[in-house]
Amino acid sequence: MPFLLIDFPVFNPVALSLGPIVIRWYALAYIVGIVLGWIYARSLIKKERLWGGPAPITLPQLDDFILWVTIGIIVGGRTGYVLFYNLPFFIAHPAEILELWKGGMSFHGGFLGCVAAVMLFARRNNIPILSLGDITTAVAPIGLFLGRLANFINSELWGRHADPSLPWAMIFPNGGPLPRHPSQLYEAGLEGIVLFAALAVMIRMGALKRPGLILGSFIAIYGVARIIGEHFREPDPQLGFLWGGLTMGMLLSVPMIIVGVILITAAVRRRASGPAPSST
Repeated sequence: MPFLLIDFPVFNPVALSLGPIVIRWYALAYIVGIVLGWIYARSLIKKERLWGGPAPITLPQLDDFILWVTIGIIVGGRTGYVLFYNLPFFIAHPAEILELWKGGMSFHGGFLGCVAAVMLFARRNNIPILSLGDITTAVAPIGLFLGRLANFINSELWGRHADPSLPWAMIFPNGGPLPRHPSQLYEAGLEGIVLFAALAVMIRMGALKRPGLILGSFIAIYGVARIIGEHFREPDPQLGFLWGGLTMGMLLSVPMIIVGVILITAAVRRRASGPAPSST
């Protein structure tokens, strides 16, 4: 083995065990991501200067919304994985659709679940949909970062074969004998750190005063980041490469970029002011 290769640090997939209660790293990433996102969202809502006046959502409303968006993430993420990535298997084994502890969540499905949660909650509580979407996506990179770290800890969704001379190439215990890119860490950096930083800077520059700008920027930047990450990530074995060497992750990200650009354009053209008008 070339001396530059890094031994994959084998982790226990169970993060916490208290008697019959077992919490895995993947579940812990979701829990911590939601809690940290909730804390960050509360801090944004409290700062009226970011909105040009009182925020269009109150703290009690945000607290209620957390349950809605959590359900949206889980139901949407699992549904997306079933439909986009492994439908034939789940048709043959429908009972396994509910076995979330085995892994198998789709970001694109989870995002659509969040969109549904935002739209339903906003209309029910007379909150501007775009502003609620801005808050939701402003905190989303926190969960994405932790989720990718959990993928790395679980030794799943690893990268494509890498040149052995690459200093950080790794041999994953379930990825065969050849060195691979630790693509989970690449994605954690792009979809988590870079995306969070970009949105945070935009917020400090007044982006929340233009409803939909943060939402559109999140969608577009994530789409680009995901496509970049897919160039280093091994496709799901049941799908492999699709047309022209594209992957499912790439194909699902293209519409996101288009929608994101449309939202950004509309937000920039919209007059910057205080809270957005009511959704009803």
